[in-house]
Amino acid sequence: MAVPLYWTEEQLDFTFAAQVSPDVEKLFTCIQCGSCTASCPTASLMDISPRQLWGLIRLGLKDEVLRSKTFWLCTTCKACTVHCPRGILLSDTMIALKSYAVREGLQVPKGLSLLRDTIKTTHNVSGDRNEERLKWSENLPQTLTGIEGKTAADVLYFVGCIASFFPRAQGIPQAFGRILNHAGISFSAMGGLEWCCGYPLYNAGMRDEMPDLVEHNLAQVKKLGASKLVTTCPSCFYAWTHLYPQFASLPTNLTIVHATQFLAELLDNRRITPGVLPRVVTYHDPCDLGRKSEEYAAPRYVLKKIAGVELREMANTGENALCCGGGGDVEIFDDEATTDVAMRRLGQALDVEADTIVTACQQCKRTLLNAAQRLRQRMKVLDIAELVWEGMLNQVNW
Repeated sequence: MAVPLYWTEEQLDFTFAAQVSPDVEKLFTCIQCGSCTASCPTASLMDISPRQLWGLIRLGLKDEVLRSKTFWLCTTCKACTVHCPRGILLSDTMIALKSYAVREGLQVPKGLSLLRDTIKTTHNVSGDRNEERLKWSENLPQTLTGIEGKTAADVLYFVGCIASFFPRAQGIPQAFGRILNHAGISFSAMGGLEWCCGYPLYNAGMRDEMPDLVEHNLAQVKKLGASKLVTTCPSCFYAWTHLYPQFASLPTNLTIVHATQFLAELLDNRRITPGVLPRVVTYHDPCDLGRKSEEYAAPRYVLKKIAGVELREMANTGENALCCGGGGDVEIFDDEATTDVAMRRLGQALDVEADTIVTACQQCKRTLLNAAQRLRQRMKVLDIAELVWEGMLNQVNW
């Protein structure tokens, strides 16, 4: 259906829009400029462009909107919101559309229903035995002993589902744990008592399924007496800092930081000193850490502290960075869409002739590695914690 650029006041319909947009008044100021479509990483795969979707919502054409797969293909990267000249919360509206579909019992992609059931029964996204969350810490040359359930530790490390259970991401907690150990920092992890942060459910429009997860994780934090929670996962970081306060009051003495922020602090205090590491890298901004949490400086600060590392920025960087395709649960029901987006981002890294893509997200690492494999490119993809640890191992007199 063709959507006109402009409407008369009589054509506009607030009824449906008020049910699916958290920003309904602003939505009606949309000028149909197409900035949202131009910045959307999956727009070329959608049956209706984001620009057209807002038009249909404003006309109250509910059936046409809900038959579309557009909002299910949203990676929740927030690029549309950042680039909207009216400042409309477009990415939040995409999530609200998913929530509406779930509430109304409409057809939900099968993978998302399975995701909900998996998290409810196993408390993680992979369906593995949750008691095995610390498998990554086994058989390391530098043994990390006594980290599970330690009370009053300096740091509580919230590992996250992907790094706990997906082999391609397990090098991240291994590196970060060894960095903490070498720095002499007492840290603890929840192990099998860590549950999914709930963010994948939020992205799937299943926010109402989150309270039990929030309540459980908060109870464990209080039980362990943690005053600083650190996570290498930007999705978990976003959930703890932006979503959890919507459900419950966090302990007033609890500080929540992302690993890149903590690594910057360790470098400043000279608790760690990476050696010389000759490497040409480019940095990929994870959407949950960058656009959503507005943290761009800490990762770059850390990279510049590693002697020998040359940082080359890609064409799209900072708040304009391209999504890796791994957000919004899209991979669960359309992995080709995720791969398509990841290959475009990989292409930008190849353009600057970097030998390594460094990121700060386990999901970004997975999707970009998959893209490199698909394109048969010999590109290393590392989390920033892995690069720091590699630099520490390279010290001459270690």
